[in-house]
Amino acid sequence: MWRHIASNAITLLLVMIFLAGGVILWGREQYSAKGPLEAQICLKVDRGSTMNRVSRELETEGAVSSGTIFRLGAEYTDKTDRLKAGSYLLPEGASMAQITDIITKGGASTCGTEVVYRIGVTASSVQVRELDAASGKYMETVEFAPGSEAPEPFTKARSDAGTRFRIAIAEGVTSWQIVEGLKAVDVLDGAAPAVPAEGTLAPDSYEVRVGDTRASVIDRMSAAQTAILATAWENRADGLPLKSPEEALVLASIIEKETGVPEERGQVASVFINRLNRGMKLQTDPTVIYGITKGEGILGRGLRQSELRRETPWNTYVIEGLPPTPIANPGKASIEAALNPLSTDFVFFVADGTGGHAFAATLDEHNANVAKWRKIEAERGNN
Repeated sequence: MWRHIASNAITLLLVMIFLAGGVILWGREQYSAKGPLEAQICLKVDRGSTMNRVSRELETEGAVSSGTIFRLGAEYTDKTDRLKAGSYLLPEGASMAQITDIITKGGASTCGTEVVYRIGVTASSVQVRELDAASGKYMETVEFAPGSEAPEPFTKARSDAGTRFRIAIAEGVTSWQIVEGLKAVDVLDGAAPAVPAEGTLAPDSYEVRVGDTRASVIDRMSAAQTAILATAWENRADGLPLKSPEEALVLASIIEKETGVPEERGQVASVFINRLNRGMKLQTDPTVIYGITKGEGILGRGLRQSELRRETPWNTYVIEGLPPTPIANPGKASIEAALNPLSTDFVFFVADGTGGHAFAATLDEHNANVAKWRKIEAERGNN
């Protein structure tokens, strides 16, 4: 009899172990499986919050099928104590495992409020934006000029631990403009560094944290531009009249200042490459302007005939070939255009009245395009 009882007990124990193993396996599958979120949401984790509280909120929001499984999964993977305060964008269908990784990895928050410090060619601004949960895109709420009285949304966002901070550098800004702009970014620490060499900073969007130094941001921009230029130079077209990456950067900066139409960069690049190959002067106004301003602000008026004739190292109406330095910080697309221009016969271009340019291979074609542009200018002046 005792042998029979013992046999039954062992059988029961084995069944319980098997069932427990099945439950664990099922739980692990649920933890890693696609989640029930039909649209992305923004989850805010307050300071001092616990994984238990977060699991309940996730279950309430319909982000997880079981708060218990989520909590046990986080504990099983040793991530319960790694919870970080912030605002996090949870994507559609995120698994419990993905959500756990998102809210425990640390770093900058991924949704909620964002403050963007924009450093532009003609002006800078500070923009406060809020994430629209439905579209997953940031929507502007308020914008103001640096140095002016800060509106209440900015003051609130500035003190919120979940706010993201970003510095957006426009293509074509000068190094002096970047350094001056960084002085107004109040989340950064440290003195403004000396103005870096023109063209060596990559225009882009850089996420920063409160307490980052201005010098560290400059270092990031410099490293990014160095990498972009090195890659573009390595992949350059054959037969270009450019002797070094530095010359490519100079040409890229001119292309950047000559057109704001992305689709035109390759054509503009071809004009300058063709001119260099033929020994023609580049004759481009932005270089003349740089010779006047040295990149410290904008000219704010049209060029005078005397300035077009004045000899400076950057006046390409006077000098042969490229100027000695870049005239701005070009973006990646302009660098790539300089080193892989379109193959054309164009050696002239002029504004066409639509924001772009009309290109020409002969002087007669160019003169006809100029006449059309002057007619457009005259008609605009009469309106």
